[in-house]
Amino acid sequence: MTDVAIRVHDLAKQYRIGERQRYKSLRESIMKTLAAPFRPGSRRARETIWALDDLSFEVQQGDAVGIIGRNGAGKTTLLKILSRITEPTRGRVEVRGRVGSLLEVGTGFHLELTGRENIYLNGAILGMKRAEIERKFDEIVAFSEVEKFLDTPVKHFSTGMYLRLAFAVAAHLEPEILLVDEVLAVGDASFQKKCMGKMGEVARAGRTVLFVSHNMAAVQHLCPRSILLENGRVSRDGETAEVIQGYIRSLDETPVADLSRLTNRQGAGHVRFTAMRFFDDTGAELARGVSGQPVVFAMDYLSQGGRSLGKVRASLAFYDKFGQVLFNCSSELTGAGLAKLPPRGTISCRIPHLPLSQSRYRIAPFLEVDGEIQDWITPGLPFDVIDGDFFGSGRVYPPGWQGVGVLVPHSWDLPSEDNSS
Repeated sequence: MTDVAIRVHDLAKQYRIGERQRYKSLRESIMKTLAAPFRPGSRRARETIWALDDLSFEVQQGDAVGIIGRNGAGKTTLLKILSRITEPTRGRVEVRGRVGSLLEVGTGFHLELTGRENIYLNGAILGMKRAEIERKFDEIVAFSEVEKFLDTPVKHFSTGMYLRLAFAVAAHLEPEILLVDEVLAVGDASFQKKCMGKMGEVARAGRTVLFVSHNMAAVQHLCPRSILLENGRVSRDGETAEVIQGYIRSLDETPVADLSRLTNRQGAGHVRFTAMRFFDDTGAELARGVSGQPVVFAMDYLSQGGRSLGKVRASLAFYDKFGQVLFNCSSELTGAGLAKLPPRGTISCRIPHLPLSQSRYRIAPFLEVDGEIQDWITPGLPFDVIDGDFFGSGRVYPPGWQGVGVLVPHSWDLPSEDNSS
């Protein structure tokens, strides 16, 4: 007996661009065919796009696998085919076990019905029997935190309340295979944390999980294995941390920041930064930083007069999204002793363990020569960071904790019950 829960073989899905998919009468179809040669833009309406193109992979029973990639890579299309919402153009899919899908949260809710009525309706649509719904009813309501409004028609719910209730119903299924698409974006930070915990319970219970998300910390936390999709095909398949690194590097085709035309800078300008790039320890260029991982900030400079530079002081200041300085890296404080530099070259600053949580920051490069400020780019250049295993514990910050700022190495000493008096 095979242990494969999902097998995808040469799967392809084609969509037609510029044509509405709706049912038409025979008369409409005939008239459309006769008028097509004379209709402006009719050729464009026949254009197609392959959302998936010869996609193949297997998922073993009990595995939790992340599916990541850019928008348009084919992630949602894949889950819709596995959920039998969409038919493939060609290829084969084998799914062994009862499937629960968390794709478009809230599908099946009726606006005129109350929250209570919609729990039964939505549960039935998702494949739950009435006895199962009644057995889990109190748990669903408690999880959704909308008990006070349970007998109110959902048309009066806020978007957050509506999505909370819909997720609560869907999350309390007990399928053998769970397909999840970006549901952790539901609600506020505390509810996202609760959703994350529920997803963790599902994975630890030994159920098969396919998890689509742009939240790399959530994927790394839940899924030992991940698959990177690019243009409808498998680009990488393996250990999650390595796949995420590959994804990060692919996010920007041109990660070099050309600074030559920037106007938000101060200083005499006889020497200026011309470009900034980011590298890892292997010399591979990065588009994003990863918490806890080494990163090298390489700043190209050029002396306008072609003269060598003496008594150089360089620094990098890191700002949060509110413009507050988090920390500053200075060549003077580390005793780098840049006594003399050539007219052009690259100044590099290496941070062995990037102490920033997931968020967007700004970095302001600074250059002083012979006591005079030559270039200072402020309020700085954008620098994105994705959560990683900063503490070496195999854990990352849960959703809703992104942007906590500086991460500090630390340890705890907790007394055990055996040693307590």
